[in-house]
Amino acid sequence: MKNKNFKLQIILIILISALAGYFFGVNKINYAWKNYKPHFQIVSKEPPSGVIAIDATPFWTVWEKLQTNYYDKSKLDTQKMLNGAISGMVQAVGDPFTMYLPPVQNNNFKQGLSGQFSGIGAELGMKDKSIIVIAPLSGSPAEKAGIRSGDIITAVDAQSTTGWSLTQTVEKIRGKRGTDVLLAIIHKGETAAVDVKITRDTITVKSVVGWVKPVACTDKCETVDISKANADSNQIAYIKLSQFGDNTNQEWSTLVYKLNSQINTAKNVKGLILDLRNNPGGYLTDATFIASEFISQGLSIVSEEDGIPGNGKTFTVSKQGVFTKIPIIVLVNKGSASASEIVAGALRDNGRAKLVGETSFGKGTVQQAEDLGGGAGIHITIAKWLTPKGTWVNGAGLTPDVSINQNLKDPSEDTQLNKAIEMLVK
Repeated sequence: MKNKNFKLQIILIILISALAGYFFGVNKINYAWKNYKPHFQIVSKEPPSGVIAIDATPFWTVWEKLQTNYYDKSKLDTQKMLNGAISGMVQAVGDPFTMYLPPVQNNNFKQGLSGQFSGIGAELGMKDKSIIVIAPLSGSPAEKAGIRSGDIITAVDAQSTTGWSLTQTVEKIRGKRGTDVLLAIIHKGETAAVDVKITRDTITVKSVVGWVKPVACTDKCETVDISKANADSNQIAYIKLSQFGDNTNQEWSTLVYKLNSQINTAKNVKGLILDLRNNPGGYLTDATFIASEFISQGLSIVSEEDGIPGNGKTFTVSKQGVFTKIPIIVLVNKGSASASEIVAGALRDNGRAKLVGETSFGKGTVQQAEDLGGGAGIHITIAKWLTPKGTWVNGAGLTPDVSINQNLKDPSEDTQLNKAIEMLVK
């Protein structure tokens, strides 16, 4: 009996301790959250002068309710919440090119225009909802690690890329110079993924590359073999313009001077190919500068309308171009957007070029980029632009004069470039 009483006392002690612990724990948590003070300070709730007055009470009511009632206060990142609120406000405009860029995204955008960033050095794209490598840059860490055109990236640092956007993938792959990123890669023609570790480095992307070369063109240029060409063969000038960035005009002028000298001394130069494929655009002023190289002075390049009647603006050729007489073919595809479409449209509308390839992206608006302080920025659509003949490409793109798809089965065979060469040498 004495033994049973002792056991009963032990059980009661355990139950009382558990209940006391539960009571203390619950009340301690409640007390902690009750006395929780958000780590932020509202500097101003007043709207700036000169704007339409709105009642912002619902915003601050929701903000304060989250701060007071949300159960896990460690998740309430006030800066992240503010960025999200601003992004939502900008997105409500319904224009995909009017956007708020938090510090990291704004910095990435600026790095892209500067032509220098830290990463692996590979141009990426989307195919059948998969992230694919369009091409590794020459001499880049990606190329040295064995990354090839057509490779599929299935994971980044053990995170599946399924459902990822191209932007998400780029953000994950980029990083500080000297750090590693692990990619799961399915090489073209294979089925199993292999892990490839790549050390990031500073990548410098030139906006402009070009050459003048003789071409051995047979079977209507279905195959082009530069190696079999000789000095008496037909020659072609080629310029690849990858973006309109901070250094584009300077790089362009340097290359054009060199190519013009080669063209003037070479034999049988049949024309020039301007390759604007996968060129996402950039500065409008750069577009007018580049287009002026091919169009006679005084002619229209692009017109701009800001929605105010009578307030439009037309940009015309204001310099003496070097290539105003040579036959031109412009290569475009679905990656050709914005400033590259301005150049392509200006050359065609002024009778200077034929477009070959695929229908372009169709971005017919102009954005103004501004820094907001603290590293953030905003892009606001301020106008739409029209080709010299008044075409607004927005959503529709530029339809090429000669439509031809790229040979995706064999990236080494550039069917669009071959077609352009055929048109010039025939």
